[in-house]
Amino acid sequence: MTGQQKYRKEKLRFKRHRSVRKKVIGTGDRPRLVVHRSNRSIQAHIVDDHQGRMLLGISSLSGKVTEKAGGKLTKTELSKIVGQLLAEIARAKGIEKVVFDRGGHLYHGRVKALADGAREGGLTF
Repeated sequence: MTGQQKYRKEKLRFKRHRSVRKKVIGTGDRPRLVVHRSNRSIQAHIVDDHQGRMLLGISSLSGKVTEKAGGKLTKTELSKIVGQLLAEIARAKGIEKVVFDRGGHLYHGRVKALADGAREGGLTF
C-alpha cells in the first residue's frame, strides 16, 4: 500500500468517525464506550461527554489482559478479553448501560469481538 492510499483510507475513517460522533453522545447515565484499534493493539475507554472526562479505560497491552490471556492468542481473542475485563471494571464502578462508539472502524473483526466480550461481561448497549 502506498503512502497516498494509506492517507486516503485514514481520511475516510475520520469521516466515518465524525458521522458516528454526531449521533452518539455519552451522558452520566449512559456513558460512551469508545474503541480505538491500531495494527498492534486495541484500546477501549468509557467516557462521560457531559462532564468531559474519561471514567475508565483498558488496553490489550495492559498487564491485566496479558495475565488473563495466559498463552499466545490472536488479536481478535485478545480483543474479546479486553471487552470482558472492561465490562467487569465498569460494573464494579456501577456502570451497566453504555452507548457504543466504534471510532469510524467497521463493526467487524476485533471491534465486534470487543463488543461481544463487553456484552458477555454484562454491559448493555
